[in-house]
Amino acid sequence: MDGHDADNTKQSAADMTAFVQNLLQQMQSRFQTMSESIMGKIDEMGNRIDELEQSINDLRAEMGQEGSPSPSTPLKGKDGSKSAEDN
Repeated sequence: MDGHDADNTKQSAADMTAFVQNLLQQMQSRFQTMSESIMGKIDEMGNRIDELEQSINDLRAEMGQEGSPSPSTPLKGKDGSKSAEDN
């Protein structure tokens, strides 16, 4: 190998190193973006679950005030149809 080939090899190695570093930075950035998106969706889901729990508790309190329905009377949803549990 002469000096010219050694320079080309060094340049090629430097180019490959720069390429790999750039690729790793892009992957890290995408992973960070994806992680933030997932965490945001988990937080949103947690908030929705909290709201659902509150709605259930409100309904339980309302049912407790009105008295419990007789077992022969099926509970109906907001649209007036039977719930899946009643079928």
